[in-house]
Amino acid sequence: MKFNKTIVSLVIFAFVFSCATNPFTGKKTMAFVSNDQLFPMAFAQYGQVMAENKVITGTKDADMITRVGQRIAVAAERWLTANGHQSYLKDYKWEYKLIESEQVNAWCMPGGKIAFYTGILPIAANETGVAAIMGHEVAHALANHGQQRMSASYLQQGLAVAGNVALANDQQALGIFNQSYGVVSNVAGMLPFSRSHETEADKIGLYLMAIAGYNPTEASVLWERMKANSGGGAPPEFLSTHPSNDSRIQNLKALAPKAKAEAKKFGITDFRPIN
Repeated sequence: MKFNKTIVSLVIFAFVFSCATNPFTGKKTMAFVSNDQLFPMAFAQYGQVMAENKVITGTKDADMITRVGQRIAVAAERWLTANGHQSYLKDYKWEYKLIESEQVNAWCMPGGKIAFYTGILPIAANETGVAAIMGHEVAHALANHGQQRMSASYLQQGLAVAGNVALANDQQALGIFNQSYGVVSNVAGMLPFSRSHETEADKIGLYLMAIAGYNPTEASVLWERMKANSGGGAPPEFLSTHPSNDSRIQNLKALAPKAKAEAKKFGITDFRPIN
């Protein structure tokens, strides 16, 4: 029993003392893996993805992805500097690539490596739509969501091990635990955790696009197009990694005036035309 308590105590100790406060959210977040470890892995994976796909360069769309990405990065730097976090992006190596693919997807890896797929451009529809997507994806990196997901996965695995050790002498209880733990820890833990990240990224991304000079009101319009493209086939929200489209649209509408107010602090009162 003493050994079992030691295992659980070590898991709790690791959770409590492996946290860092994120400047964008103001929250203490799990950081079992440092950026010194995470960024090189992300950069290597990004290079592999680029090598295995057709990267489009020198086109109007490719130039737009770079232009929007640079503006979002500058917006992040301005916000961080204004809030006393000048060195937060010192290890970022920004890169913006357009990949030829029918996938409706875009992402930003930890450390600022960004990819857009051509399949998402018709839904983005214009540069402001691209900025809404870019802001959201960059926000995931800035809020250390990749680091948190990896840390949460380690915690989930650690608690599973602790449960198995604690119940090793009770085979019936052990069987019940192993049958239910995965489902319960996902539905009650990992999935809400992931949805909270999406909501955080929506808010941070909206602020960034506004500071970059793009109208944040258009973000909810983008997600209306996303909803139409999905065909209504999404799972129930509580079983999804993402908020429902309707929840997201309403949230973005409510946040848009706040994003405009934040942009006004940086002298941004007029937004770039939609084109």
